[in-house]
Amino acid sequence: MRRQANPLATGPVLATRPVAWRPHLTKQKGVTKHAALTERIIADIDAGVLKPMDRMPTHRDLARDLGLSVQTVSLSYKEAERLGFLSGEIGRGTFVKARVTDRAGRMMLDHSPNEVLDLSIIRGVYLEEHEAACREIFHELAESDTASFMRPCRPIAGLDRHRETARLWLRRLGVTAGADRIIVTNGAAHGVFLALSCVVRSGDVVLCENLTDHGIIGLSNVLGFSLRGLPTDNDGILPDALEAACAAGGVRAMVLIPTLNNPTGHVMGAVRRKEIAAIAARYGIFVVEDEVCRPMIDEDLPSVAEMLPELGFFVTSFTKTVLTGLRVGYLVVPPSYSIRAASILRVSSWSGTYLSGEIATRWIENGTAQRLLDVQRREARARQSVAATVLGHHVASSHPLSLCAWLKVPAHWTEDGLVRALANQNVAVSPSEPFIAGPGHGGGIRICLGGRMSHATLSNALTTVRNAFEQLPPVYDIGSIG
Repeated sequence: MRRQANPLATGPVLATRPVAWRPHLTKQKGVTKHAALTERIIADIDAGVLKPMDRMPTHRDLARDLGLSVQTVSLSYKEAERLGFLSGEIGRGTFVKARVTDRAGRMMLDHSPNEVLDLSIIRGVYLEEHEAACREIFHELAESDTASFMRPCRPIAGLDRHRETARLWLRRLGVTAGADRIIVTNGAAHGVFLALSCVVRSGDVVLCENLTDHGIIGLSNVLGFSLRGLPTDNDGILPDALEAACAAGGVRAMVLIPTLNNPTGHVMGAVRRKEIAAIAARYGIFVVEDEVCRPMIDEDLPSVAEMLPELGFFVTSFTKTVLTGLRVGYLVVPPSYSIRAASILRVSSWSGTYLSGEIATRWIENGTAQRLLDVQRREARARQSVAATVLGHHVASSHPLSLCAWLKVPAHWTEDGLVRALANQNVAVSPSEPFIAGPGHGGGIRICLGGRMSHATLSNALTTVRNAFEQLPPVYDIGSIG
């Protein structure tokens, strides 16, 4: 049995006892016992025998039941953790880790836009203002001398003019940095990858929110670090949990999404940001601050990275706030990492795309970026209002300026059952699985409100969601109903 999770993810939620899992191991020539056990763990996770956030048997209990040494079980758990299948929680136990797999296809459906109302992908709104701005900049570029931004292949970190204009944009977000510390990237995900590649090695421990962007979970598999999600409340990571994780040792870095967190929409307040920065400074923990949505918020909120001049990396981009297709972002690095970050950029993609950088630069200079940002803010408020009206108490967390909302799943439904039921009605949504990085997440379903759709179309899609929530599931999805 498990205790029911708080839908707002206000603290750790643990299984009251480890899952009853007793694998059958066969002797294999040339295969060590701990390797055989690791293979069985992975196979049972892939087969669904062990499910995301199942609490594994203790090292001692499993060793006793299988007739193995505690060291053998420990080595096996550690290897499965390194490979991204398990997550060790100091003082809590070892849990099956949710992984980004092909099952993501359940919620990002391959249908034409006319067939599916796609609420599964978080993206900016797209209106006629965006269309007009694109046509205008394309015409302007066609009439320009393109030599300055189409012929160069250096500097790797970005053209000097692009980085200088980026400095002005970043200043609006509370980040003061010289152009020499700014790397122009192909979006925020690219920036997070570069930042983590600078400081993290395979096997290192990286902390994050217990519900986080699935791209960060994917990076843990690509770069080989151990990602551990920490319990949160409406203000973000709990300082006590962060303190305990750092005090236990082995933590190298932390990835934060403090503004309009994906998927919950939470915004970390100024006091919490200062508390998190102070703990990171005390333990020498690198912080990668993913602020892809920071431009949406007018509130004067301090940057965590700015408070950590030797440890903080700041990432933002235009994809969620100005134009979805404008895949250009800015990474601010600590002074001693400028050369390292540029060298990693060189071997991974040579540089950011100068053409995208030129569009962003011109739009910042002529005010188009700010104008389209104002459109995003206006539309986000309007669409969140539609969601609140239609969905009511089903909304577990959101924010007036967020492009998504987190919905609590009724007790009589499973997440997968709801996703399937909505897909059958041509509405695509996201379950919690791709976002789970740690216990205490509470579960739920994410809906996204961006893209090009009218308020009437959005209202119809959300009405379909509400009606599904309020229906009883088909018999093959009934679990807890007596």
